[in-house]
Order: sequence, then C-alpha cells, then structure tokens
Amino acid sequence: MLKIGILAIQGDFAEHKLMLTKLGVHVAEIRLPEQLEAIDALIIPGGESTTISQLLDIFDIKNNIVKKAKSGMPIWGTCAGMILLASSLTDKKPTPLNLMNTVVSRNAFGRQIDSFEERIEIKCIGNPKYKGIFIRAPVFVEIGKEVEVLAKLNKDNPVLVRQKNMLASSFHPELTSDPRIHEYFIKIVQNHINNKE
Repeated sequence: MLKIGILAIQGDFAEHKLMLTKLGVHVAEIRLPEQLEAIDALIIPGGESTTISQLLDIFDIKNNIVKKAKSGMPIWGTCAGMILLASSLTDKKPTPLNLMNTVVSRNAFGRQIDSFEERIEIKCIGNPKYKGIFIRAPVFVEIGKEVEVLAKLNKDNPVLVRQKNMLASSFHPELTSDPRIHEYFIKIVQNHINNKE
C-alpha cells in the first residue's frame, strides 16, 4: 500500500491528509527526519513559507528532504511548498530548498484579501476545468530546463509545473472536493515505485 507523507509542522496538512485518505492512500504526518525513511513520497503543504522553513531547521529535517528528493522520491509542494521547492526567490526570505529549476515570487497575486478562484485547464487530468483556489499565491517568475508547465492562469502565468518526480502548484487542490491532482501525484508515486522494483 502506498504511504505518502505530509510535512505536518505548519500549514494545511490536515486537508491533504483527508483527500489522500479518501483515495485509499496510507498517510503519515512527518515532523522528524527519521520519519522520511518510511514513506514513498512527500507533500509540502500551503502555509507560511518562512515559518515552515524555520521549522525545517529547528526539526533538523531540511537536509533529509533534499537528499530524498535527489534520490528520486516524489515531492509535491502546494503554495508555500512551491516556494520552498524553488531554486531561488525574488524575496529575501525564506531560503528555498533549491530542488526545482524555478524562480518564484511570494504572495505575487496579492494579500489574503486578494484571494480568488479561477477555473483552469489542466491537460494531464482532462476535463472539466479545475477550480484553482489561490490564497496569497506565489508566482513562477522563471521556468528552467526540465520543468514542464502543466497549467497556466489566463494563458500567461504557470500555476502547475512538474520536474521529473516533483510537482509544484501555486493554488490549493486540497481545499477542493476534486481529487484529480492528488490522483495525478499518486500516479507519479506509483510509477516511481514500479521503476525501482
């Protein structure tokens, strides 16, 4: 049975857990570095990216996540998680994990009051369009080599990208009742496991 970990030190990890549980996936809440050894994949949820980054250092888990990602373990970052996966930011803080070949700007869509919903076309999950929920959402400023754009907002701004086994979204799929992006990530995880065997 698949076991997907959710970084559970801050942010909306409970919503991801509920979605994955409904899909029949075993979920582990990850707070310590040794817990990464018992999972097949990791989700870094939305929340406050600076706080999550600081807690990664406090819990001494940052280097272990980087090692796991570089060994091929699938990782999905949503909103704050997308910020942390980037190679660099337009902002001074936090220091990202430098895992995806992207440059990201935090809160680029505005403050909490500027949050919005938008139907977006995502080819890898098919029709109908997906309801993207954007809350203080970050923006991809640059997309580098090996990064595939899976969805754009208004045909201009990439909002869902993939680099090998890593996925990043500027919106919050865990806040919808639509499981298709979670199902897509599960397929990435299953393919990774099958290729290891």
